[in-house]
Amino acid sequence: MKLITTFSAAVMLILLSSTAYASECELTITATDAMQFDKKELSVPATCKEVTLTLTHGGQLPKSAMGHNWVLSTAADMQAIANDGMAAGADNSYVKPKDARVIAHTGIIGGGESTSINFSIEGLTPATAYRFFCSFPGHWAIMQGSFIIK
Repeated sequence: MKLITTFSAAVMLILLSSTAYASECELTITATDAMQFDKKELSVPATCKEVTLTLTHGGQLPKSAMGHNWVLSTAADMQAIANDGMAAGADNSYVKPKDARVIAHTGIIGGGESTSINFSIEGLTPATAYRFFCSFPGHWAIMQGSFIIK
């Protein structure tokens, strides 16, 4: 009986630890009509192979007027990606198609909407500075934050 109890406890511990691990690899962030993200920093453990990010637009304005997306790149590439995104236009969610500098990005959403993406962080290192930002024209300068690999 003691062996069964010990085994059951071990199984529960494994299940709980895998749930905790999964939640460390799942991120949420909200954007507003005031052109702000609710977080200035997002982080994930280096042990995550894939990250799930959910972006919610907590405002009410339509995406044509106050759309938001979430773009991840190195800090060094952020401004150039944002500038190229303006030329890419709304049909491309203000992200240049097949831009190798973009690690991940969502589509543009409007007030009351949300979207999720899954992306790999394999190859990303804790030593590199990463930034997330909204590439809707004019937003990236204030709608940005740090993405940290721990």
